Amino acid sequence: MPVKKKKFEIFPARYGFFPYIFLVYLFMPGYYIYFEPGIKLVAGFMLLGLFLVTYRQLYHYIDNGDRTYTIWLLIQVAIILILSIFYNINNVFLGFFPANFIGWYRDRKIFFKGLILFGLAIISPIIIRFGELYPNNYFYFIPFIVIMLISPFGIRSMANKMELEEKLNEANEKIKELVKREERLRIARDLHDTLGHTLSLITLKSQLVGKLIEKDSNRAKAEAKEIERTSRAALAQVRELVSDMRTITVAEELLESESILEAAGITFFFHGETKLEGIPVLTQNILSMCLREAVTNVVKHSKAKKCFVHIVEKAGEIQISIHDNGKGISINNMAGNGLKGMSERLQLIDGSINISSENGTKLIISVPIIVKEREAGNVS
Repeated sequence: MPVKKKKFEIFPARYGFFPYIFLVYLFMPGYYIYFEPGIKLVAGFMLLGLFLVTYRQLYHYIDNGDRTYTIWLLIQVAIILILSIFYNINNVFLGFFPANFIGWYRDRKIFFKGLILFGLAIISPIIIRFGELYPNNYFYFIPFIVIMLISPFGIRSMANKMELEEKLNEANEKIKELVKREERLRIARDLHDTLGHTLSLITLKSQLVGKLIEKDSNRAKAEAKEIERTSRAALAQVRELVSDMRTITVAEELLESESILEAAGITFFFHGETKLEGIPVLTQNILSMCLREAVTNVVKHSKAKKCFVHIVEKAGEIQISIHDNGKGISINNMAGNGLKGMSERLQLIDGSINISSENGTKLIISVPIIVKEREAGNVS
């Protein structure tokens, strides 16, 4: 596979037109050099050309702040010193260029060391040519030198802000990725809990039709109609999963549970309160999902003849127990995806799950219900 060549850039595209605008300030040094004689003229334009090279290179190494960046910066400052001392003192204003690049140092110590050295370098030409400047033009340079030494702090603040924005963007991208993963897990759990429940019912009904088709054709037709109704319900469930998390109350789920248990030939027994008034919608929805998963497991794995569901609402807590008289649950099955999904859901509302295998399988779901949660449920 051919290696893709990196596109040549005068300045990194992310800085826009800003680096090009600064080039305007090179016309004045070029003007001063233009009036120099012979070899000094050639040397002056060569230095100005090298200054342009340092300016470009510094923009390309600006993110690293490493040794290479520092070398290019030192060369730039040295050129300013030469042009200020041996050509025109006004070339000292080229110091605004390195002042900008000093502000991009991330390390605080390096930043202050660089600023001090830069300050000494910029003041040196004024001290050396003090006699030529004082008193007429000396004070003219002071405010510009002060601004030149302060400007790196503004650049540093801007650089830190840009770095924080980059980190924030990276964090947002990671959050988006985590949200996508969580959404995939949620859809997987919902498909397992919701659609798996319905498909189990269709499977059981289909098996029943196969047995009844020769013995009792009328009942077989009725069961076939029931399969059609259930399959349509499955389609509706898929649509609900695609749009959003399906909201269902415990009372509604108890009716569904009774239907699937009876279809599997398992007698359903219930004791307790079904309305659960004052319980928030989110809590009811999670409890319903857990009840559905528990009943589906009874149908699939227990080989039970009876299933008992008991709901107890105590002070500060609600408990739902699902107990079957089947073969019990093995240690390996306790780590199954269904039970893991139930546990993850219950953690969202500080709930817990307890499983035991005695005279079948007994699963107890406990969820704390505090006063604030009740009030929220009444408001909703």
